[in-house]
Amino acid sequence: MNKIAITTGDPNGIGAEITVKALKKLNLGADEIVLISNSELLKNVGGGDICNKYEIIEIPFDMSDLHYGRITGQSGEFSFLSLEKVCAIHPKAIVTAPVAKKSLHLAGHYFNGQTEILQKFLAHDGQLAEMLFVAGNFKVLLLTRHCALKQVNLTKEMVVEKVMNLVNTFRTQFGVQNPKLALCGFNPHASEGGILGSEEEEVLIPAVDILRKNGVDITNPLPSDTLFVGAAKDYYNEVLNPTYDCYIANYHDQGLIPIKTVAGKKTVNMTIGLDIVRTSPGHGTAFDIAGRDIADCEGMIEAIKAVL
Repeated sequence: MNKIAITTGDPNGIGAEITVKALKKLNLGADEIVLISNSELLKNVGGGDICNKYEIIEIPFDMSDLHYGRITGQSGEFSFLSLEKVCAIHPKAIVTAPVAKKSLHLAGHYFNGQTEILQKFLAHDGQLAEMLFVAGNFKVLLLTRHCALKQVNLTKEMVVEKVMNLVNTFRTQFGVQNPKLALCGFNPHASEGGILGSEEEEVLIPAVDILRKNGVDITNPLPSDTLFVGAAKDYYNEVLNPTYDCYIANYHDQGLIPIKTVAGKKTVNMTIGLDIVRTSPGHGTAFDIAGRDIADCEGMIEAIKAVL
């Protein structure tokens, strides 16, 4: 299918609302978009004209199960079925509104996020989905995703595989043949020569050696607290050729705190490594404001624009 497919996420969150608002502002052609959702959910947030304009692939949902702001198995099932369906139709690109992991678990789907579900349905021949966050010239790859900090476990092989996946994406999607990559240290001050931890010496530096032998332009592990200062300057100044094309973070918050602090709602979560690129707003379900018609759709607009 040569359309961008949009899923509206958890029905009890702001997904349908921000999708409707974003599409109204973008005013894209009817031949560009297909919605994987439920017409009644969309109409409930003022999307009657959206339903008339765009193709809707219906996912069953009983409106009596709609409870804004609540975590339920019914909403988790809807979220999962939407992702399963969007993978089955093989669209040009996928844009997903936020889901709630606990709702997915209540529905019996034990995934740590949408990235893992997309990998289940789309990956083949050993493909691995990676989580890349993008805001203009500021890009951050996560080596590990949604796991407890105490469970972060890096291996040399993992780092090499994920970085090579990133390099291939830069070549095929961003048109950059030899991206400049900055690697964050795992420990404070990149361990100061092993004084503050051993991950740099035992995992990261050996991985860097292998990557460089493969022609990858990557730094040694650098202290992340100062490394991201340059990224912020490049972003604010809209530098076309930033100091580094991508920053590689070891764990979730190490990478997301700086890019979200700098770019805010313009941060887009991009799934790479699969045949189909997926984007999503950098925020969550916002259960606290769901159903109040006050959700900001800027993040959804950026997610859609990233795959146009």
